[in-house]
Amino acid sequence: MATLELNEQTLESTVNSNDIVLIDFWAPWCGPCKSFGPIYETVSEQHKDMVFAKVNTEEEQAIAAHFQIRSIPTLMVFKEQIIVFAQPGMIPESGLTQLVEQVKTLDMDKVRADIAAAEAEQQNA
Repeated sequence: MATLELNEQTLESTVNSNDIVLIDFWAPWCGPCKSFGPIYETVSEQHKDMVFAKVNTEEEQAIAAHFQIRSIPTLMVFKEQIIVFAQPGMIPESGLTQLVEQVKTLDMDKVRADIAAAEAEQQNA
């Protein structure tokens, strides 16, 4: 599956209807984004069981603001509608492949329990 361009109309439905969604936040003027693009595309071709999407932060400023994107490229990964990874900067192909494999095996019951515990701790503080 080639990468999918997301906008305000397609973002929510894409995240909600797919188990794993990777989003590359980028801009056309960004040198590192241009270097990361082919890496991202290559890895997307190796993992057709998940969605690899892109958000052009110049055209979709509301999305970038919502996710507080301050540096590009930024990679964000959703699993079962929960952000499980968010990091600015380029990732080499081997690192991106390793990240994808880790996300696939992530125990989401533990992630949900950790989130619930953190929220409970925050309420008690």
